[in-house]
Amino acid sequence: MYGAFTLPTDYWLNLQITPKDVENLHTFLFERETPMTANELVAALIDSRIAIEKQAAGAKRAAGKTYLPKEKFSAGDDVVFPALGWQRGVVTGVRPGVNPAAGAFDVLTVEFEDRSARMFAAGLESHALNEEPADKPGEDESGSAALAAEHGHELEKKIEAAFSVDDGLVKIAGRWFPRALLVDINEGQLNLVEAVLDMAGGEPLTTDKLVKDIDLPAGENPKLAEFSLNHAMQADERFDEVGPAGQILWCLRRLEPDFVREVPPPLRYIDIPHDRNALNPEMLALEAQLDDELTDMDESGLREEVTSVSITLIYPHLRAGTLPVSPRTRKLFPTAYETPRVRFTLVDGRTKQRIPAWVVLEHGYVFGLREWYKAHQLIPGSLVQVRKGEQPGEVIVEAKSQRSAKDWVRTVMVGSDGGVVFAMLKQPITAEFNDRMVVHVPDFKTLDPIWEKKRSFEELLLMVMRELTKSNPQGHVHAQELYAAVNLVRRVPPAPIFAALESSPLFKHVGDLHFRLGEEATA
Repeated sequence: MYGAFTLPTDYWLNLQITPKDVENLHTFLFERETPMTANELVAALIDSRIAIEKQAAGAKRAAGKTYLPKEKFSAGDDVVFPALGWQRGVVTGVRPGVNPAAGAFDVLTVEFEDRSARMFAAGLESHALNEEPADKPGEDESGSAALAAEHGHELEKKIEAAFSVDDGLVKIAGRWFPRALLVDINEGQLNLVEAVLDMAGGEPLTTDKLVKDIDLPAGENPKLAEFSLNHAMQADERFDEVGPAGQILWCLRRLEPDFVREVPPPLRYIDIPHDRNALNPEMLALEAQLDDELTDMDESGLREEVTSVSITLIYPHLRAGTLPVSPRTRKLFPTAYETPRVRFTLVDGRTKQRIPAWVVLEHGYVFGLREWYKAHQLIPGSLVQVRKGEQPGEVIVEAKSQRSAKDWVRTVMVGSDGGVVFAMLKQPITAEFNDRMVVHVPDFKTLDPIWEKKRSFEELLLMVMRELTKSNPQGHVHAQELYAAVNLVRRVPPAPIFAALESSPLFKHVGDLHFRLGEEATA
């Protein structure tokens, strides 16, 4: 109920944004002179629609006599019905009612504008609908807030869709504003901005700091000036907006690290055709635990809040100085409205060291950890904990360190024939590790020639599998071990490996995701 009229229960679910709605929101933005997100405009849309519907209901109400059961009506009377959303009808017949318990009353036949006909009682002195509906003070305001909470997400998407085809509006970092109100930013002013960012040496700056260094007319609305500069910089290839959602940060594109603008070689994956349907439930569960950024997973079951994730490093990420942005870890790292690259800060959970880092959303990795990995002497299989930071734009990262000691771990060496050889050797260990995925690499550079050597995926899998089985008396290899070992020499996500293990006659499953070479591979 809004004032003296009721909207249908599915009104907001079925609402379609009309040109009139867009016009009203334009006016709202003009009056505020402040860029706003679609979410912030939901309440304005609801208030506007309520006002429109109340006005329409008032017009309908004035178009005829309000139906109250106690009133008398005659054929030909125009009648409006409050309980039916103020629908209008015409009385086409009146006859006496027959109900001794109710006393004397009339039965009206009413034809509505859609040609449907219904019957109503009239002349009843006692009836619940005999009191004319009255406005309730303050109900619109509280009703709008409740509606925004209940239907805001869907209405926000509808506003975004309507605004995206409106040339009169521009969008920067999730905020919309009328194009006509933008302040003109010329080439000379953009050159000044470039110089300021150049002096910052690649450190991103906020728009309010950049505005101070360009000559704008006195009296300009600061928010309007910032939005206008953002719009001009967005259209200029020199500049890159790299702030997380809710924050705008600008950087010179040419000063960004090389492996932010392009994928580091160890992370580059050449697609391997495979059938995901071959993966059994145990493989799918393991795949989800591995947090591989190349895994294409259904995220519908990952809606719960994630505050901390323990990641097992694989060689490609250790070599590139990166972390995977998987469906789970994505919830911990900053996101953005539009930019594919986000600048943020990693904080060492123990030393509080602050590490400039980048989330490369389009390729699924975090860049900037190479020196941190070296300082902690991490190896493939080391455990790294990632958790939400205490401040926006910060993420805590911590190596699960232990006192340096020698331990027996699988060690990879390069044979004289250019193949890999695995052996169990004592190695210095400074951090906790995953038993199945740990592989000590004495010298990363020794793997480079193998990494560059072109083998078919099947040949590569067989080569690694054969070498792994030599270090196991039973000749068995766990799927997780094979995944970690294959990634020493080629970037491969879990699915192609698991699909080959499950479907190829070269491998035989011996239980609990352990495999051995099949007869064809040993013949």
